[in-house]
Amino acid sequence: MGDTVQIEGQFAKATSALQSSEHGQLLDVIDHLRALGIDRRVPLPQLVVCGDQNSGKSSVLEAVSGVRFPTKDTLCTRFATELILRRSVSPSVDINIRPSHDRSEDEKARLLAFKPSSDNIDEFPQLVEAAKEAIGIDDHAKRFSEDVLRVEVSGPQQPHLTLVDLPGLYHSGNKRQSVDEAKLVNSLVQRYMKNTRSIILAVVSAKNDSANQIVTQMAQTFDPNGTRTLGIVTKPDTLLRGSDSEGSFITLLKNEDIVFRLGWHVLRNPDFDMKDYSAEERDQEEKQFFSKGVWTSLPATIVGIGPLKPRLGDILRKQIISVLPSLIADVERGIKDCNSRLHSLGDTRGTLQEQRQYLIRVSQRFSVLVKAAVDGVYGDEFFGDPMTPEGEAKRLRALIQDFLLRFAGDMRRNGQQQKILDNGTERNVDTHAGKSISHSDYVDHVHELMRRTRGRELPGTFNPLIIGDLFYEQSKPWKEMSDRYSKAILVTIKRLLRSAIDSATDSATAEGLLQTLLYPALEKRTSLFHAKVLEVLEPHQRGHAITYNHYFTETVQKARNEHEKQDLARRIKAYFGQGPHGGPFNTRELIDVSKLVGSLGISTQEDMDRYACSEATYCMQAYYKVAMKVLVDNFSVLAVERCMLSDLADILSPDIIIKLSDKEVHDLAAESETSVLERQRATDELKVLEEGLTALNRFNQFRSAGETTDVNDEEEEEHGAQTPPPNKDTTPPNNEGHHDREINNQSPISPFDPVIEVHREDSNYPDTPLKRPYNPYCPPAPEPFAIEEAPSPEIVSADDWATGNSSFGGGKKKGKKPGARYVGFVDD
Repeated sequence: MGDTVQIEGQFAKATSALQSSEHGQLLDVIDHLRALGIDRRVPLPQLVVCGDQNSGKSSVLEAVSGVRFPTKDTLCTRFATELILRRSVSPSVDINIRPSHDRSEDEKARLLAFKPSSDNIDEFPQLVEAAKEAIGIDDHAKRFSEDVLRVEVSGPQQPHLTLVDLPGLYHSGNKRQSVDEAKLVNSLVQRYMKNTRSIILAVVSAKNDSANQIVTQMAQTFDPNGTRTLGIVTKPDTLLRGSDSEGSFITLLKNEDIVFRLGWHVLRNPDFDMKDYSAEERDQEEKQFFSKGVWTSLPATIVGIGPLKPRLGDILRKQIISVLPSLIADVERGIKDCNSRLHSLGDTRGTLQEQRQYLIRVSQRFSVLVKAAVDGVYGDEFFGDPMTPEGEAKRLRALIQDFLLRFAGDMRRNGQQQKILDNGTERNVDTHAGKSISHSDYVDHVHELMRRTRGRELPGTFNPLIIGDLFYEQSKPWKEMSDRYSKAILVTIKRLLRSAIDSATDSATAEGLLQTLLYPALEKRTSLFHAKVLEVLEPHQRGHAITYNHYFTETVQKARNEHEKQDLARRIKAYFGQGPHGGPFNTRELIDVSKLVGSLGISTQEDMDRYACSEATYCMQAYYKVAMKVLVDNFSVLAVERCMLSDLADILSPDIIIKLSDKEVHDLAAESETSVLERQRATDELKVLEEGLTALNRFNQFRSAGETTDVNDEEEEEHGAQTPPPNKDTTPPNNEGHHDREINNQSPISPFDPVIEVHREDSNYPDTPLKRPYNPYCPPAPEPFAIEEAPSPEIVSADDWATGNSSFGGGKKKGKKPGARYVGFVDD
């Protein structure tokens, strides 16, 4: 037993040595990202200290850091304070201010330049007071701020830890703080709590019922499952011994009332008589308090400041490691966004030559994109996903093709003023946007028109000009349809030009190029386009109908033949006694051929004018089909292609840029102050993100390499590999009261906790290992069991274990020495 414990001691020592420096470096990476404001775009893992006013938050920070915080209700409860604790050889303190994003540039520069007059850690309250004055906090005009005070404390006894202390919550106002300011504080605290990567340290004062305190309600709102909240009870010395209040807080600390996955912890705050105590005296007083009464029934791991420091460090480390993959993904997205912003801003351009060269590069990029869009070559990443509205809008050729095909179809279906239906055809208003009329009724209309426009033509003939009159009347919708599709095409082209120039340069330069060069050039093209549309429409709106297309005569003949076929079918049906809609029939009667031939003989039209009207109708319909096809082709080729799409990429060619005057070049390409600041901001942010990504990837690889040391792969996926805490006592407890603490503790098991394998003395299952999650903060009740006999223990140094130079394991080695097992107590 002693040998095994000796191995465990070496294991714990090695693990602590390995994690200490790595943990500190990992926290440095996260803090560096936070210091530069990256947390405004990438949520970072952090410990946030929340509580109602006068709940003892400052005393908690003082106990953790050993630094005496101002305990008056002045500064540290007036804005967020980042407390960064790092282990170093000599003690030091560094204070600076991170301005809120709504500060002006001058105010930001002033606050960033803030440096306290002294770095003596004993003068910390005075240093904080100087920061308060710099921020502008007073008891009259401004009582709360969204600026962040960053306090970095280093020393040989400091843990690697970062906490964010938030202003205290309160319900009602008074002369020193208003109700409106309470809303500001609530909003600030909620913003930190909403971050799903934040660990919430909910500080609850024992002087008030936990259910009545705002922090518990808010924690349960933003962490309803309690998976990322640790409760800290303060001021337990104010509870009357043996009272119901004391009992309720003991139940709370055992995680049997408000249940948090991370459990609860209790600290004793210094009272007024202890205000001059040193940190050692304070800790000793706390130990004496918790060594008596009902407090001895609690596990030692959740009592006092001693266990709290490593517990917080362990919780933060686990949280960072658990969110590393998603955090890395967010940082990568931030890097991509920074590169995109820098790409759109282009290179620096301080001189006239740099400005002209920049505009030439912009014009080249613009021309390439527009030409690709016109040609229908969409390989550039500019065009994006065609299944999204943004990607579809950039595919100009596809959209133009779609418009013109729809224009042709619309002209074919809905181009006539009146849809002329064959006699006997049922009308369907859904097939035509205009009116429908039967052939017979239309002939009546033509007859009336011929009567009013009759010239010297003979009976049974018609004036050829009547065809033009009928056609112009029938083609009235063409103008409106052409205008409608013209407008849609122009909007599409203008939208593409806007997208292309926005992709090629920054917003200011893009706007200048649009207003100065692109839109004027586009207006010229638009004027030519409209003129060409009117030109191709004009022959179909007035004048004499002219065509030399043989399709006209063929169509007229087909119309006549179709009319004769219909008339012949009608007479056959009449001879055999069939109705107008009769189908196939058989007859056994003798047929009088002479009568049949007589009924099928050539018929004559007694009303010669009506015959002429029918002929004129056939000619108009034939001419309409020919003219419609001509218009569709001319609109597409002569107007759209020639006037709008031809050489569209040259609308902003490098030749145009070269011909610009120096003043025009300067006005277009000179960087504004906003652009310079944006480039500097994006460059700085990119540098930080890239450095952070490198460090995060390194720690992610380190975690992946070491997480299979203690448990098998299947269990790792479920729980995650962890090492027993260095101070974990694996021997059966002898001190009185410790057994009760183990039995009464009901803290939930953490998914990060490792699994211990033991062998029970059971004849039925002699070789079956019993696996139980290991929770360092709620050790289970002991049960006798037999330890599997292991080979002689191997004593290794921490350095050898960390580098893997031992048969016991360590570093990146995944295996364990055969027969070696962890030792612990399990609860049946």
